[in-house]
Amino acid sequence: MKKDLLTVKELAAELRMSPKSIQRAYRKEEIPVQWLGRMARFNLAKVQRAMERNGRSRMRRLNGNAIPQGAPAGQGRRRAQQKRPRSVRRGLVSQRSERTVHG
Repeated sequence: MKKDLLTVKELAAELRMSPKSIQRAYRKEEIPVQWLGRMARFNLAKVQRAMERNGRSRMRRLNGNAIPQGAPAGQGRRRAQQKRPRSVRRGLVSQRSERTVHG
């Protein structure tokens, strides 16, 4: 007899995924979860339907049928501009090179 509600480990084994992936999915609300006290339980049929729905929407995004979210590849984050080097030499190394040797 099949169980109605599965644990994280059981669902991960059934779907051939890691338990961390299952945890990440229910925290992002990508799959439905039922809480029994502090224990997360999953209905396999509902999870599979949710994954199919999420998969279809993800495919539409990849095919360009939906509005892209975020920046294009390689342009995700603007970097701070590089500071220009100082025009005045400072520090111990530059002081040593300017000293004259008395002998």
